[in-house]
Amino acid sequence: MLRLFPFLFFFVLSLPVFSAENDAQGESELTTLVGQLPSTKLNKMSTLIEKIADTSAPQVRAILEPLIAGDLYYLKSNKQVVSVFKNSDNQYQLTDVLNAQALPTVSKSAIKKVRTNNRLRGQIRDLLANLDLSSEQAEVRISALKLLLDKPNQAGITAVNKLIKTEQDSEARDLMSAIMLVEQLENGNDAEKLSAAKQLSSRLEPSVKNALVSELQKIPASQQGGPLKTELTNAVEDIEQQISVFKLAENLFFGLSLGSVLLLAAIGLAITFGVMGVINMAHGEMMMLGAYTTYVIQQTFPSLIEYSLLMAVPAAFLVSGFVGILIERGVIRFLKGRPLETLLATFGISLILQQLVRTVFSPLNRQVEAPLWMSGSLEINPVLSLTYNRLYIIIFSLMVFFSLLMILKRSSLGLHVRAVSQNRDMARALSVKSSWVDAITFGLGSGIAGVAGVALSQLTNVGPNLGQAYIIDSFLVVVFGGVGNLWGTLVAAMTMGTFNKVLEPSMGPVLANIIVLVSLVLFIQKRPKGLFPQKGRAAE
Repeated sequence: MLRLFPFLFFFVLSLPVFSAENDAQGESELTTLVGQLPSTKLNKMSTLIEKIADTSAPQVRAILEPLIAGDLYYLKSNKQVVSVFKNSDNQYQLTDVLNAQALPTVSKSAIKKVRTNNRLRGQIRDLLANLDLSSEQAEVRISALKLLLDKPNQAGITAVNKLIKTEQDSEARDLMSAIMLVEQLENGNDAEKLSAAKQLSSRLEPSVKNALVSELQKIPASQQGGPLKTELTNAVEDIEQQISVFKLAENLFFGLSLGSVLLLAAIGLAITFGVMGVINMAHGEMMMLGAYTTYVIQQTFPSLIEYSLLMAVPAAFLVSGFVGILIERGVIRFLKGRPLETLLATFGISLILQQLVRTVFSPLNRQVEAPLWMSGSLEINPVLSLTYNRLYIIIFSLMVFFSLLMILKRSSLGLHVRAVSQNRDMARALSVKSSWVDAITFGLGSGIAGVAGVALSQLTNVGPNLGQAYIIDSFLVVVFGGVGNLWGTLVAAMTMGTFNKVLEPSMGPVLANIIVLVSLVLFIQKRPKGLFPQKGRAAE
């Protein structure tokens, strides 16, 4: 053991030297290969690119990405390969692809592009994806595996076959298994194809279904009744059945998101209509004001886009609520007990507000930018994903609903509102100032409509006619759920939104809207007071 110790000590000390020599050898090989790019003919470029990718050097991506983008050049003077960026002065900024060193800017005449074509670009995309398969980041590996599953290539499949044994991430390993099963389905014998079809019957990726259908079409007529055809048919049917279930779930999600918008739009109308008996045709314009408030905040604070919606919610509530109080104090309080005149007056106010917005902001639609935290989607599986903006709107509408419910049930304002809505004369006899309750209630309903406008700004463009698209549906929700009943408004909004979105895929949006409208008319004829009618002496 004492005699072996010097040799072991020398071996341990030599490891870093061997590693450095290997790195230097790899870099020397890459330098040689890159030096061949300017002089290699186009028909031999494919082999050279594969050799560059096989070195697995850190600089490979810095070489292949500019090549696929058409930004890889070489200097005519010394054949040095560089990536190029054209600046505003028509000068070309150069970067050495081997050491990322910035070089002096040159004119167009001093450089020449490394040649490539569409076939080589496709090859480079595959090579870059295969490089990502061995990335240290699981997200990068998963993205590369999804791309390989959609567009398989032999080099990628070979790499997956080596990496699957050491892959630690469960999602990446699952995708690797799917890739190998598809490869087995396409190139294996009948027994292997049968086994692969059984295991792939639970996969929902479109490429897996396409592979099963393609293999099913390849079966000759002499084997039409064989076990392989039966298993392939069963696998395709199982996948289609699962897809139909998840598509239904997606439509239900869209229905709930539409119902949430209707809830926000109708909940303010429900309390004003229930307490004051006013048919407010300007309610949609309160939503429009809330949406424009969001736009103004984003224009005023362009550096705070991520917080703009959080700032817009209280601002839109105050702006729309203040305008609502002005409308109630200036017009509606003089028309109590005259519903037709109130309807006409509020319709005139809606036209005035629309024209005011056109004058201030122009008739053109305005785009409200979505914060990053509301962008993208939550992917449940390859056929079902929930967009974050709709998901947040569902949660937000429920928060507004329960907050308003708590205000009406637990606060003194809520007690006065309920008292005035049930028996105005008795409430006034008990020293409740019904006129101010009316003003605050109208302002509260208008403020909630403004908050609804903030949510709508994330689903559609902001324009003067924004509220007109939802005012009729809002009245339908209020009447369907029961006038003045918040729970009825919630159930009616979600029911209408879900029923509409479930019908749309098979019947189209126009026919779906007609069916919903006819169904509501028939329902109201049977139950004129809605789903949850008011009870007791107040209902009369």
